Amino acid sequence: MSTLLLFLPPRPRLRAPGQATPAADAQRANAAREYDYALTSDGRQLLREGRADLARLPAADTVVAVMPESDISWRRVELPRAGRQMRAALAGKLEEALLDEPEALHFALEPDAVGGDTAWVAVTSRPWLAEQLAQLDAAQVFVDRVAPLAWPDEPARGHFFESGPDGVALRWSHADGVATLPLDGGLARQFFPPGLVHAAQWTATPGVATVAERWLGTTVGVQTPAQRALAVVDSAWNLRQFDLAPRARGARALRLVSRALMRKPWRPVRYGIAALVLVQLLGLNLWAWRQNSAVKNRRAAISATLTDAFPQIHDPLDPPVQMQKNLDLLRAGAGSFGEQDLEALLAAAATAWPGDRPPTEALAFEPGRLTVSAQGWSQPQIDNFRTQLQSEGWQLDAGEGKLTISRASARGRS
Repeated sequence: MSTLLLFLPPRPRLRAPGQATPAADAQRANAAREYDYALTSDGRQLLREGRADLARLPAADTVVAVMPESDISWRRVELPRAGRQMRAALAGKLEEALLDEPEALHFALEPDAVGGDTAWVAVTSRPWLAEQLAQLDAAQVFVDRVAPLAWPDEPARGHFFESGPDGVALRWSHADGVATLPLDGGLARQFFPPGLVHAAQWTATPGVATVAERWLGTTVGVQTPAQRALAVVDSAWNLRQFDLAPRARGARALRLVSRALMRKPWRPVRYGIAALVLVQLLGLNLWAWRQNSAVKNRRAAISATLTDAFPQIHDPLDPPVQMQKNLDLLRAGAGSFGEQDLEALLAAAATAWPGDRPPTEALAFEPGRLTVSAQGWSQPQIDNFRTQLQSEGWQLDAGEGKLTISRASARGRS
């Protein structure tokens, strides 16, 4: 299952005098409209990475938009028990701690958090994120999930990256929050005593790895931005919540459900379903084998009964038919008649014949069926005739001026 990691561009900010303005940044971004991306099939290895406009992005089963780390702030709060009004309740609870108006901000809850829990809330610009998602949707690039590159979690992680023309910064994430610290000066170094340095996991982009090791006093792993972003594939964080949650219908909704089931947290469910299907297939095969064996045994028993009763038959082809033919021959040889013979049909007709009807003027016989003319018969007479025959195990078919008598089970045998 392939996943396309799409890096969203940083949100434009105010600049110092003489530098480009946010409007110029937006103009440049709209003109280019290119995105850095990484493509992976398993969340472990990169298949492709690069930069392209929306029309030339590679196709994938799942699209995950990766948020710029500088555009997310984190707040740990006790969630209100607000149900569907959670977003409005969060805005009221965090209003005093926010620099912007709550209406201009987007909130996303920690995975599996519910009202009453103490949980982390990611905060970002709502208009900016909504615009990014709208642009991608308009280009038929449907984002299934928006994920952060770093989030509060254990174990603690530090990542060094380029900041500005010549600067280096540290992205520090741990159980108590996420922060970006510049390496200039000695303030940042005071936060990392030797014990914490050895307990945390450290990475750096290739261009600053040497500087990071010198500053930290230990080795760090080298990771490109694309390699670091692979961690979001198995992350449960999704910033598409509340009014920015994806809305899909029909085939796309089914596709989103199937993609969700293919993710790592659902792997035990997939294994369980696969095991259940295999057990069902094995059970059906075993049941079919037993039924086949039972049918073969019954056929063998019928054939044995036929050869025991008629030793002259050595190779039964259709035992029920052969049995019936031989019984009919024995009965004819003994001078008796069977249910399919003319005598039996005439006796049945005579027994049920209406008393107010004269004898029939014409009849026709074929094995198992006796047909007489229905000329002059009234419907009550036909109904009474049928009732009398049915009481003796016969049936009557009336139509086209004829009455046909046969055994009630004759159709089942024909």
